[in-house]
Amino acid sequence: MSARLASSDGAADQGLVAARSPSARRIRVWDLPLRVFHWSLAVAVGGAVLTGELGGNWMDLHGRFGLVVVGLLVFRVVWGLAGPTHARFASFAPTLRSVRAYLAGRWQGVGHNPLGALSVFALLALLATQAGTGLFSNDDVAFTGPLYGTVGAGLADRLTGIHRLSVDVLLGLVALHVAAVVYYVRVRRDPIIKPMLTGWKEVAHGESTSRSRPAVLVLAVLLALAVTYRVSGAGGGQAHGPAPTPAPTTVNRPAW
Repeated sequence: MSARLASSDGAADQGLVAARSPSARRIRVWDLPLRVFHWSLAVAVGGAVLTGELGGNWMDLHGRFGLVVVGLLVFRVVWGLAGPTHARFASFAPTLRSVRAYLAGRWQGVGHNPLGALSVFALLALLATQAGTGLFSNDDVAFTGPLYGTVGAGLADRLTGIHRLSVDVLLGLVALHVAAVVYYVRVRRDPIIKPMLTGWKEVAHGESTSRSRPAVLVLAVLLALAVTYRVSGAGGGQAHGPAPTPAPTTVNRPAW
């Protein structure tokens, strides 16, 4: 999702320039692991939101979607530190200077533009908050997150409150993202979705992304799986409540 969100706001001007330039060339911008991450995150977040709204018997699946989000975020952090060129956070981290240049129309780049980068970081931070607090949350009925029992009830309730409130912010960012996609596709006639499917983009200038290193990819996947397993408890958030209070033992006294 992060790459698509930036694609809706980032590199759109490059696509327009390329379409009008006879010297435009086709380069690979988004690598396959990043594209798989993007679409997997979209499915996982959508599933988590839907099942969370349905509640009841859907809460167990909601917890599992949340664990998938945790694993995907861990992968993205590793990929953002040691992945290919345009996947690295350092390659698109916004600065005040770059934001000013973009707003003045002087910024040139292929990947995420400064404003798109801000949205990427905001979305990743919000999803980390959502997934992290969800591990300790409860639904006041029968569902508890896999780490609910590791903190006190008061702290768990506060984290549950944050988890619920941040959903509204998440839905707002998703709505903004969809609106941006519609604007660039329908109004500016920029095919921003295609690069997130194929990895290739027509640009007026710029370098293609560096190749993915298999060792880094394996490390990212293994670390994501390890962290997900570690926080999953007994296979993720299970539909269970606190253990019932045992009934008092009846003592049979002699009649005499």
